Amino acid sequence: MIFKNKKGAMEMSVGTIVTIVLLMSVLILGIFLVQKIFGVARGAIDLTQTQLESEMNKLFSDGDAKLAFVPSSRELEIKHEEEDAIGIGIKNLAQTGSGTNIFSYTVTDTKSGNCASSIDAESWIIVGKQESGIPLAVGDIYSSKIKFQIPLGIPLCTAKFRVDTKIDGTPYKSDSFLVSIKG
Repeated sequence: MIFKNKKGAMEMSVGTIVTIVLLMSVLILGIFLVQKIFGVARGAIDLTQTQLESEMNKLFSDGDAKLAFVPSSRELEIKHEEEDAIGIGIKNLAQTGSGTNIFSYTVTDTKSGNCASSIDAESWIIVGKQESGIPLAVGDIYSSKIKFQIPLGIPLCTAKFRVDTKIDGTPYKSDSFLVSIKG
């Protein structure tokens, strides 16, 4: 009788341990998946052009915005030697004419982040530093990506970039976003 109780207690202990191990595995897998899902949403590097256009349409549907960014937090976190991108969208809200206007944009480092002034943050931009000759009809949206790659050896800091847009050669809209280097 004593052996039966010990054997039953032992079987219950093993069953409990197996259950705990399985639950922990599921919990870890769930955390991993959530990080992957939200990790993709941080930058725009993994978005296809169609997905980026869809995100821009959502952002511009809220009002009279002329310039928008994906992610909408306007902050991009990048590790050393990795690439990521911020999506940029321009909407033509010109009140003059019903034809097509020609847009351009330029991205510059404002030097107002906490990076040392000797750091050339503009050199981090590998694609999309400037673009010109963008034809947009009134109400149309243009979307593109500004891709960054952080070289090894840059200290952890945050750089502030400004996007200046022009319509037919005259200033249209300016706004800024942040790029943070994380360890």
